[in-house]
Amino acid sequence: MLNQRLQQRMLQKLSPQQILLMKLLQIPSLALEQRIKQEIEENPVLEISDEFGDETPPDTDNEPDDVPAGETATDDEGPDNDINLADYLDDDEIPAYKLNAGNQSPDDERREIPFAVSSSFQESLIAQLGLHSLTREDNIIAENIIGNLDDAGYLQRDLNAMVDDLAFTQNISTNRKEIERILQIVQELDPPGIAARNLQECLLLQLRRLGTVPGIKLAMLIIERYFDDFIRKHYDKIMKRSHCSEQDLREAVNIILSLNPKPGNAISEQGRDNQYIVPDFIIVNKDGELELTLNQRNMPELRLNRTYVDMLEAYGENKGRKSSGSQKQAVMFIKQKIDSAKWFIDAIKQRQHTLYVTMKAIMDYQYNYFLDGDETRLRPMILKDIAERVNLDISTISRVANSKYVQTPFGTFLLKSFFSEAIQNDQGEEISTREIKKILSDCIESEEKNNPLTDEELTAILKKKGYPIARRTVAKYREQLNIPVARLRRNI
Repeated sequence: MLNQRLQQRMLQKLSPQQILLMKLLQIPSLALEQRIKQEIEENPVLEISDEFGDETPPDTDNEPDDVPAGETATDDEGPDNDINLADYLDDDEIPAYKLNAGNQSPDDERREIPFAVSSSFQESLIAQLGLHSLTREDNIIAENIIGNLDDAGYLQRDLNAMVDDLAFTQNISTNRKEIERILQIVQELDPPGIAARNLQECLLLQLRRLGTVPGIKLAMLIIERYFDDFIRKHYDKIMKRSHCSEQDLREAVNIILSLNPKPGNAISEQGRDNQYIVPDFIIVNKDGELELTLNQRNMPELRLNRTYVDMLEAYGENKGRKSSGSQKQAVMFIKQKIDSAKWFIDAIKQRQHTLYVTMKAIMDYQYNYFLDGDETRLRPMILKDIAERVNLDISTISRVANSKYVQTPFGTFLLKSFFSEAIQNDQGEEISTREIKKILSDCIESEEKNNPLTDEELTAILKKKGYPIARRTVAKYREQLNIPVARLRRNI
């Protein structure tokens, strides 16, 4: 049964300006620069100032004073067609917006952010195939094998499934034995260990490339026959079964540890090493006083294109004259683009202000830490602590802390790494969990490598230092630090 009824509800909706601000808040400075360039390409009213304080001369050819040829002149005085621009063209509404405060000059050096361009290891392997005399069919099979390698350089695809793939996609009839033959050719390419089907095969491929290195025979024996004992670090069993001395085992283990378990990363990491972190904030210690600045060195200065503003002003001055429908559509288009440009620049300015006040609150909260970089001086801090200081929502603080970096005199750090939970010591004082992790990491770093500390022993050490935490908590912190258990940390 259908019926109608009236109902009142309160809904909270975000305006387009608020949505734009939230999106701009969560992107770092490097991505913001690209976002500004994208907005400039999409909005002709928004432009970058070429010179500081320079104004763009109006383009008199674009003034909509005359009726275009072929258009029928219409009266513009109806209430539905009237566009009131008196308030819209107020001087306070359309200023020459700029992002910077005029503290730079045209002589300042504008440094471009370097970008590393590197090829993937798959592209490098395909290039190496040209050095081998392969038939067209063999080359297609080899490229298919390379295309099935994962990021670490392993072949996880089953060979029988590859036989079906080649039959359906390339119309090539082959078999498993033929693919294994081509796979051996691919495994001869650089880097060593590529196209292995498991870690054991990867290490063996690399060991075979080393030639006659002292200890190589024992190393290959360990990987071929005692691989499970090796990964579990059961060195006593290996020495007993292989009838080798501790010194010989140490040499063999050192050879194995020098191998790369992920050969596919050997090439990709070269490009990753050339990537740079662009900090969003810069903290400088001047004679014991901390100074905070936003990184805006390469941020372009934005303003409204004066040509389009003059077009609206000309339309307002000639309001009594007849105008065509296309002219009114052009005016509405310009008005919408000016609104969009104003919203965008206001959102940029609001973003800069929100970033600054949030980082200022974090710096003041962790003032003692930012003076010398001692992690033991970090205070427990959660998003709510900063949100209450700056009177902003917790979600806003989370967006600010996401993917943002701060440059300090002792290094560049991810902003969200300064947030941590609190724990009480034996004196009832609240301390940061990051302080506990730092002490835990120092204890493990200074331990005897042939007799590493267990979680129970680490728990006892922390209790002696005044941090009464449970063993499972120690294990959790150790896992968060990517530190393995004591048995896997043991060296001979």
